[in-house]
Amino acid sequence: MPSPFAADRLPDGRRRYSHRAVVARRTLLAGVVVAGTGTGAGIGWSRSSGDRAAAGAGPAGSPDAAPPAASAEPAPAGTAAPAAPSTTDAASPWVVVNKKHPIDPADYAPAELVTVGGEEVGAVAAPDLTALLAAARADGVDLRITSGYRSREHQRAVHERAVRRDGLAVAESVSARPGHSEHQTGLAVDFGSGSEPGCGLGSCFEGTPEGRWLAERAGLFGFLLRYPAGYTEVTGYAHEPWHYRWVGRELVEQVAHRGVATLEEFFGITGGPEYA
Repeated sequence: MPSPFAADRLPDGRRRYSHRAVVARRTLLAGVVVAGTGTGAGIGWSRSSGDRAAAGAGPAGSPDAAPPAASAEPAPAGTAAPAAPSTTDAASPWVVVNKKHPIDPADYAPAELVTVGGEEVGAVAAPDLTALLAAARADGVDLRITSGYRSREHQRAVHERAVRRDGLAVAESVSARPGHSEHQTGLAVDFGSGSEPGCGLGSCFEGTPEGRWLAERAGLFGFLLRYPAGYTEVTGYAHEPWHYRWVGRELVEQVAHRGVATLEEFFGITGGPEYA
């Protein structure tokens, strides 16, 4: 069997690399970079303003980012080297929003919103979210969506309501101030349980059929559990087994490969329970 990395030999003696060979070579190089430097690599993504392929070591904007890895072979004529998504651009699938890093610009809203499961989400996350809900139904799991995109003003109301109900200290362990919520990106989703509705926003959600299904399957659809148990000092929030963030399937795999649990750890970005 010919090597997947080999070039095709043209009649005039020149070599031409097929798309399959280019992908195989870049995948191999990305693996070498990951093993050697521990930075993420090989992430594909799209935005409503146009699709852009992304590859290389580490995202632009991360403190420890390495420059995008060069291909083992020259890129085909007329093509530009791909750039990694930003961790600070609010429209990026890699954006990290926490108490140290607010959304920029403050009034950001996704360019395109799509309704999935009764809630609006950014268009870039909609296909995977739709597929996730369909897979849950096929498995007999009554998964619901309780919250998707929230505007800055919507988040202000959510935060103020939490403060009135629980007091400031408790509220800020589970509710972001306006401008610091992942929901404003359109990439975060709160899930609920159709089988046990009372566990929609409680720690008991983790033990519901829906919570267990998400823990096992959400990553296959590009969703990462954003606030895992025991990581408050990293993420700034208490465990929220219902809160998932769409980052794309490839990045979920890279996070697991690195053996870390949070975006802060993966990208080397500051976080924690105190606001900047």
